[in-house]
Amino acid sequence: MKRQRAFRSLGRLPKHKFAMLRNMVTSLIKHERIETTLPKAKEMKKLAENMVTHAKKGTLHRRRLAARFVREKPMVVKLFEILGPRYQDRDGGYTRILKLSKRRLGDNAPMAIIEYVDRPGEVRAARPPQKRKEAQNLKEVLQSVGIQPLTNSEVDAMTNDVGEPMEIDEVSKDPLK
Repeated sequence: MKRQRAFRSLGRLPKHKFAMLRNMVTSLIKHERIETTLPKAKEMKKLAENMVTHAKKGTLHRRRLAARFVREKPMVVKLFEILGPRYQDRDGGYTRILKLSKRRLGDNAPMAIIEYVDRPGEVRAARPPQKRKEAQNLKEVLQSVGIQPLTNSEVDAMTNDVGEPMEIDEVSKDPLK
């Protein structure tokens, strides 16, 4: 009976295939966007997302697991200090694959671009994660934008003697004069 395989063979021996995928994941961390064939991009997506999950956890053990896989030490630092915190509120889906309409010239292979979402300068913004969409109340939303809500004493100072809201010109005047 035919069983499912964990990875495509990609026309290579297993050692060569995993060496190539490690190099490609390192390049993806470095450039945050690379162009490759569609089957390679689909295989690399699993590994790249796993590396971001390691970075989100941030423990020493996870750092050592990532360092075993990623080829360059500065890319491990970038993974844990930039990419991990960037995706802290996203539960997966850190990469996207965009299929290109033009095939490769030599062998007519389908080409694709694989990139990290939520990166600076991206053309199409990703959907915000559910945690960012859920706002508990207006006070938290205002504070996340940097607006401090008014206190009760400030609201009382903005009403006149009758209890009606004052006009904006009246509020800007000094009430002690």
